[in-house]
Amino acid sequence: METKINTKIILVTFMIGAFFAVLNETLLNIALTELMDVFNIKAPTVQWMATGFMLVMGVLMPISALLIQWFTTRQMFIGVMSIFLTGTVIAACALNFPMLLTGRMVQAVGTGLLIPVIMNALLLLYPPEVRGRIMGTFGLVIMFAPAIGPTLSGVIVDFLGWRWLFITVIPFAVFSILFAMKYLENVGEITRPKADVLSIILSTIGIGGIVYGFSSAGESGEGFTSFKILLIIGISFASLVFFVWRQLKIDEPLLDVRVFAYKNYAIGVTIFVVVIMAMFASEIVMPMYLQGPLGYSAKIAGLLLLPGALLNGLMSPVMGTLFDKFGPRKLIIPASLVLVGVMIFFSNINPSIPIWWFIVAYIVLMLSISAILMPAQTNGLNELPKHLYPHGTAIANTLQPIGGALGVSVFVSIMSQGQTSYLEKQTGQITQQVLDRAMTAGVHHAYWFALALCIGTFVIALFIRKAIAPDFEPERQK
Repeated sequence: METKINTKIILVTFMIGAFFAVLNETLLNIALTELMDVFNIKAPTVQWMATGFMLVMGVLMPISALLIQWFTTRQMFIGVMSIFLTGTVIAACALNFPMLLTGRMVQAVGTGLLIPVIMNALLLLYPPEVRGRIMGTFGLVIMFAPAIGPTLSGVIVDFLGWRWLFITVIPFAVFSILFAMKYLENVGEITRPKADVLSIILSTIGIGGIVYGFSSAGESGEGFTSFKILLIIGISFASLVFFVWRQLKIDEPLLDVRVFAYKNYAIGVTIFVVVIMAMFASEIVMPMYLQGPLGYSAKIAGLLLLPGALLNGLMSPVMGTLFDKFGPRKLIIPASLVLVGVMIFFSNINPSIPIWWFIVAYIVLMLSISAILMPAQTNGLNELPKHLYPHGTAIANTLQPIGGALGVSVFVSIMSQGQTSYLEKQTGQITQQVLDRAMTAGVHHAYWFALALCIGTFVIALFIRKAIAPDFEPERQK
């Protein structure tokens, strides 16, 4: 007799594991300054705690499509959470920076593989008519955890020290593994497709190089004028072009790029990447402006942006329910238009504007992003046939760190060039007031670019339609 699958307990299992894995992405950001003092290292070195984490995640996500078809849901979830736990223990016991960085990279292996595994399982478990609510509920974890990460990190570092950023995660990771061992059931079938080694090499070079190149451009003073960075990005793009060509030629592709032949998937992923770029960039540029011309401390700047970040996560289930009821157009099109309005405001900001305007504008920005990201991604995945779920989720999740790295580097470069251009036109003494005006001009330039992206998003959103799943047959539920 066929056993039924308890979808609720599986969803709870996934949410517990994902919360602490995703929380870990931003938990360390505020502690970077202290780590520089503790290990006597400079900013470019300590930045690898963030850049390296994103790099490893980006490289591994394409391989997730292959692994999902080789191992059961239990094996994948328990395995990646065990890897994440191992990295956390190594980092907590770190005697020097290389050991700490090693632990961080091992953590990234677990986190990078976890999200595609979960999303693929949820697509198999739930029918399209309720996926918005389910993805929204899971999105609450994905958005809420990074939002509270910096605030929680500040408290832990101030009162307990940096090691406790890892120590406090250990018992929850252990609990997640034990909970999964008892309750998690397998979803889907194991097909064990052939692994194409050349495809793995090309995707690693292409995606790893792009994330590294654009991240380095955003952090480097030379930016995109550096020959080394341009060479890395050029080689990476060439690798990706060859990778895509090879996927179209072989019988069992590592990532089946034919998913882009499905119109709603192509539109959804395009909107997803552009909005991710705008979100990641705003999370970097706005704190810099608050701490620069407006003169707020890092902690106060973080608290001013916290309401928007929290609402972004808390509204995710609501947006999911609205998506199930009304479809993607009634959410994405109005939200895209609101996003254009917010970018017009940010492209005209100056220190004389009351601070509460910034807070409200950032809240509106994050709410509009909440109404776009999950509906666009879910609607795109809904159009895919069942055998393409691993490829669709892997590609969408792979493009997230690429979009983030691209957004941050391009926005920061545009802002820096705007500042430099303003200062070059000054003939008098360069005072702090002049520097503040220069940064304001740079931020304006960055948000003009963001405005152009958001107008493009609005135009693309006009073509989105509610997707119809071609061959969905849910797992037996209870």
